[in-house]
Amino acid sequence: MNKKDVLELKKRYKKESCTINRMAGCYVDGNKEKILKLNEDFLNLKEEEFYKFMEIAKKTISGTIGNNILELEFPLDEEAPGGRQQFLYGLRSDALKNEDLLDRLYDLIIDSYQYVGNYLILVFHDTYDIMTKTSDNNKLDESEEVYEYLLVSVCPVTLSKPGLGYRSDENRIGARIRDWVVGVPDLGFLFPAFDNRSADIHKVDYFVRDAKDSHSEFVTDVLGCGPKKTAAEQRIAFSSIVKRAYGINEEGGEEALVAIQESLNNRIDTGEEMTDKERESILLDGKVIEEVLQENNIEGEPARIIREIVQEEFADELPAVANLIDNKALEANAKEKEKRELVKEVATLKTELAKKTQEYEETITAKEAEEEEEKKYDIVVRVKPSRADKIRSQMIDERKYLIIPLEEDDELNVNGIKTAIR
Repeated sequence: MNKKDVLELKKRYKKESCTINRMAGCYVDGNKEKILKLNEDFLNLKEEEFYKFMEIAKKTISGTIGNNILELEFPLDEEAPGGRQQFLYGLRSDALKNEDLLDRLYDLIIDSYQYVGNYLILVFHDTYDIMTKTSDNNKLDESEEVYEYLLVSVCPVTLSKPGLGYRSDENRIGARIRDWVVGVPDLGFLFPAFDNRSADIHKVDYFVRDAKDSHSEFVTDVLGCGPKKTAAEQRIAFSSIVKRAYGINEEGGEEALVAIQESLNNRIDTGEEMTDKERESILLDGKVIEEVLQENNIEGEPARIIREIVQEEFADELPAVANLIDNKALEANAKEKEKRELVKEVATLKTELAKKTQEYEETITAKEAEEEEEKKYDIVVRVKPSRADKIRSQMIDERKYLIIPLEEDDELNVNGIKTAIR
């Protein structure tokens, strides 16, 4: 299943285009007892109920592919008579008319779904006449395939919050009546899988609302498929492995994790030339692990632990590198780096300013000392060192004069004032 497949199905969950013909369900209480069962002609539902149930169906195939929606494949033994795939196939073929098959499905879910509280199991049956599309995505007026499928939703049912409200029967403000409210689906599945606008009876599209918990027991016990981690679970598992490799050195583990994620991100962050499919095809194999360890100078015991546990944890399926990257953590780290650089830059500027201030103060002090020294003399003469030996004194008319030889292009400054030579 890809994004286009999801959008194509969701667009049909509207009043004018809906073809869901039947809906069955079972309301289960906190003691895992069946309180209510229903089996309705979907298109004959009251309008308000129709839209509410339609919204549940729509939300069951919502979320991110690989994170909220997983494509699971049936093992060969589950496709044999008595297997889960054969059971679901029969339930679909009977269009929800066989109550015994429905009860078996309810029982499977009740026995495996780990939830404390009440919940509602809903099963929708739909037949979608898939229209042929041209290369430019325009529909042709002819059928390409009839996609008959089941959509199963498991929705928690919770008691509404207490509060005040208008009591019309008593014409006063009083405690609001609390109702049991059906929430958004917690998990569900689509059988057969909808893959590239076609049914794949060998697979099932599985949905979980919380990507951090794929409910592996539901996958194995109800669907008969092998458990599969969501992208969020893979990221959490990988992060835990890196941190575990550093033991009590939590700071070292955090630094190593961020560094490794940056290295992994560099492998997929190559700009527009790489498609989403190409990014997803880059897997965390042994070669990639070795490269990122070397790039970040991770050696010894931490490197050994990371190699071994990654191989063990992801033995059944190598995760896509893109799934292991915590973009929020990388953004936070980038901001922290920028902050540290700014602090460093400010410190450098402060040091330079202090140095310049000291030099200025020393210059002022030296100048003041020089001026103070000059006050002791009646005459102060400043000349370039190269001209100092040419200064002499001479008696003229019985008065002693200081003689300073001048060149034609010499410039004269007396008491800070430029003076022309006459």
